[in-house]
Amino acid sequence: MPLKALPLNCTLKADPAEASSTDAMIDVLREAFAARGVEVSDTVRVAALDIRPGVTSDEGEGDAWPDLREKILDHDILILGGPIWMGQIGSVAKRVLERMDAFLSETDDDGHMPSYGKVAVLAIVGNEDGAHFSSAQMFQALNDVGWTIPPVAACYWVGEAMGSTDFKDLKTTPEMVEKTAKMVAANAAHLASLLSGAPFPPQD
Repeated sequence: MPLKALPLNCTLKADPAEASSTDAMIDVLREAFAARGVEVSDTVRVAALDIRPGVTSDEGEGDAWPDLREKILDHDILILGGPIWMGQIGSVAKRVLERMDAFLSETDDDGHMPSYGKVAVLAIVGNEDGAHFSSAQMFQALNDVGWTIPPVAACYWVGEAMGSTDFKDLKTTPEMVEKTAKMVAANAAHLASLLSGAPFPPQD
């Protein structure tokens, strides 16, 4: 069975029809993963869903998280994408991370969280500094709730400080972004393939 990756676009723009630089970065990774034989599902625009605040897997009637959670866990690789705002990752991505906090108490008989054996990578864009800080925030949170992080797991682009050019407005993808995307895809696919045949040991 081919590996499957699910991209989550955590832009603050709720309308999927509205252009998003995060989508543009995810598309760069989509191409790189496809070249590695990974099936990349349609991108989920998280802000278009009613993901309730909270730290459980179901916050009641109308909460869209249970369905999204199921979709996330049906894939081998998570591509978590989002923009930098005020020097840190945007609030929608933080909402996703908060809801995954429930994994801590959802272990199986071996002590494995639902995300064990699955790989997470990042797609980050912004017009100010903050890519490394945002990566640090997200990687620590993802690691806390059981995701495995490969080497070179973040593909990002940051424009000129106080500038007005967005990633989606670039005429061509910068060479280093394309190079990094290929590294992210290669490492994530390799690690996910290894984990699929060699699960983590029991935690007791």
